[in-house]
Amino acid sequence: MNSNPVLALLGRRLRLAVIGGGPGSFIGPMHRLAARLDDCYDLVAGVLSSDPERAISRAGEIGLAPGRGYASVAEMLEMEKGRPDGAEVVAIMTPNDSHFTYAMAALDYGFHLICDKPMTNSLSEARKLHARVIEEGTIFCLTHNYTGYPMARQARAMVAAGELGTIRLVQVEYVQGNRADGSMPDPVTGPRSWKNIREKSGPSLVLGDIGSHAHNLLRFIAGLEVVELCAERGAIVPGRQVDDFAGALLRLENGARGSYWVTQAAAGMGNGLQIRVSGTKATIEWRQETPQFLTFRPLVQTGLPIETRVANGPGTLPLAARSCRVVAGHPEGFPEGFANLYKDAAEVIASRLAGVDPDPLVLHFPTSADGLAGALFIDAIIRSSDGDGWVQVHPE
Repeated sequence: MNSNPVLALLGRRLRLAVIGGGPGSFIGPMHRLAARLDDCYDLVAGVLSSDPERAISRAGEIGLAPGRGYASVAEMLEMEKGRPDGAEVVAIMTPNDSHFTYAMAALDYGFHLICDKPMTNSLSEARKLHARVIEEGTIFCLTHNYTGYPMARQARAMVAAGELGTIRLVQVEYVQGNRADGSMPDPVTGPRSWKNIREKSGPSLVLGDIGSHAHNLLRFIAGLEVVELCAERGAIVPGRQVDDFAGALLRLENGARGSYWVTQAAAGMGNGLQIRVSGTKATIEWRQETPQFLTFRPLVQTGLPIETRVANGPGTLPLAARSCRVVAGHPEGFPEGFANLYKDAAEVIASRLAGVDPDPLVLHFPTSADGLAGALFIDAIIRSSDGDGWVQVHPE
């Protein structure tokens, strides 16, 4: 069988259109690289800027054919849907406040969707979008890319297989330092300045930007929902108008306890996402900055032996092994995590088009249900921090 699942199923690549992520952005190249890394997509169309002239002029810079760079999202959706060779999948990588609008518009035309996180800026929008995805039967992939790392998937598979026993404790943190310098006001104009404007970045910048990743990773690996929490959020850099810190104590659905801490204002820190999950039989630990290692600590009567599992090495389970591209000892990280989500979504979409059932191992990418869970979590953090103390994450 062809190693490319889309070519094997369809005899061609899926046709992809992008919204946002033009030249000069950080996240746009990540999405485009992810789409091409496993050769499952052809990038055929795009709207690369909210400025119509720039949107068209920059289309050639990412290799779009003349006439396939559009001035507006509405124009692109209508024109691509009417072409026999038009796009089938739309990827959204714009500021947070537009995710809902663009996703709903794409659903109107029947496109499958890949969307950057957070799915929406509000809980009400998340509910509406998830309901619409379910109603339409659309394939929706939310790019919480850390769930695509091989050792994060190894951890998920080990928990699901019972290697840790019953989960009792979960600790997750995501610690960055890119906003630690408070000597200058946060810019509200220029590249990426939208992050400092609440109307665009959402009710809590740190929760939407990195906190959503930490929460999603907890759910992905532990396989448990957070049902109650007690939280604090805000800005620890004086004068800052957006949140740069949040922390919470957690109660999980099986009675396990957890802790959650995210910040972008820890001086000197890089991209410190890490998680520890403890059960009745063992504990596992994973750190994004050394992603090829997963530490497994079994319960013993004496001593503390440590077994480190390596991506694509001995003991790698199928869910992790299918996500590896290089030999053991070489780290697979940020771009590859994105690519694994794109590839999994591509195989599910191609299976749908071919009328066959997908491999169960490709069904682990985040969906609109995960986006709704993230919105519920962020809403609970805000309610708790604003004075309600311990709150339910799913109040209804």
